[in-house]
Amino acid sequence: MRLDKWLWCARFYKTRAMAAEYCDQGRIRVNGAVTTKAHYAVKPGDLLTLPQGSRVRIVEVLAFAERRGPAPEAERLYAEHQA
Repeated sequence: MRLDKWLWCARFYKTRAMAAEYCDQGRIRVNGAVTTKAHYAVKPGDLLTLPQGSRVRIVEVLAFAERRGPAPEAERLYAEHQA
């Protein structure tokens, strides 16, 4: 699944365009490496480091979603890790 789409489905960003913008600016890390491509293909087990407001979050991709559902559904897509 595309990185920007996964970030949007997991409700880290309000719009897919905003998620793509963060990716294009190189503000998202996948497994410790900076990525500048919104179309980067994430897979279960990938660790993402991303800014959200004034904090930095580290999350592990657990699953994919067919659609952008409610928050409880989105929380099943990732596991939060401590920095």
